[in-house]
Amino acid sequence: MERTLVIVKPDGVQRGLIGEVIGRLERRGLKLVGLKMLQMSEALAREHYRVHEGKPFFEGLIRYITSAPVVVMVWEGPQAIEIVRRTMGATHPAEAAPGTLRADYCLEVRRNLVHGSDGPETAATEIALFFKPEEIVSWQRDTDRWILE
Repeated sequence: MERTLVIVKPDGVQRGLIGEVIGRLERRGLKLVGLKMLQMSEALAREHYRVHEGKPFFEGLIRYITSAPVVVMVWEGPQAIEIVRRTMGATHPAEAAPGTLRADYCLEVRRNLVHGSDGPETAATEIALFFKPEEIVSWQRDTDRWILE
């Protein structure tokens, strides 16, 4: 099983869309194994987004992600990273496919509701940044026999 990190960003929290994000990922068949709400510190934000350091939008991104609480989650399932990314939609909401979170709820790239890991190595790094191993719960879901082959 693959795991990935998902963050409901400040705009999603402020707009009351946490449940919508969770519901869509659950309905896809992914399993939630870690969840917490936090106010991201500047240090944590800089570490999380360090790949963008030096880019023109970096400082604005740090101000935005630390401006209000976020919800961080770990999702598990076969091809979890790809499934989350397809459910979120393209980074630029105008390019997101109809029915995706970003197509349905976003207008601007800098207020695009959610973050999802972009690959297995990134997912492992990001999950470790936000969750201690004991905060991730491995559990057996009764409906898995109807979702997974």
